[in-house]
Amino acid sequence: MFSLTVRDHMMIAHSFQGEVFGPAQRQHGATYVVDVTFKRPELDEHDLVVDIGLASEALKTLLGEFNLGNLDEHEAFRGRNTTTEFMAHAVFERMAAAIRDGRLGSGAKGLTQLNVTLHESHIAWASYEGAL
Repeated sequence: MFSLTVRDHMMIAHSFQGEVFGPAQRQHGATYVVDVTFKRPELDEHDLVVDIGLASEALKTLLGEFNLGNLDEHEAFRGRNTTTEFMAHAVFERMAAAIRDGRLGSGAKGLTQLNVTLHESHIAWASYEGAL
């Protein structure tokens, strides 16, 4: 299996609901380093997994939806805890849609899997991986 990873980041504010979150129930900020790994069993006709420029651009664009914003005010997330795990899935779904919509070029049609990892810090991160 071949893979290619692109990286960017987003800075967000949010709060959590539920005693399990302790002081994180108060509004706080996070800076996530976001890695998206594209996978396919064979390289395309240009010997690529995916166009790295288009992949980087798509990631930057989709993170722009969240960057420097308060996730508590994001309509799609109302009533949800925007944990690192939850946001890894949210980024996955948006990147999968970008692939389906052709925003990563025709070569991206051969992608079979996608992994999104959000690094909350140097000691903690969460991922979501799935088939395309």
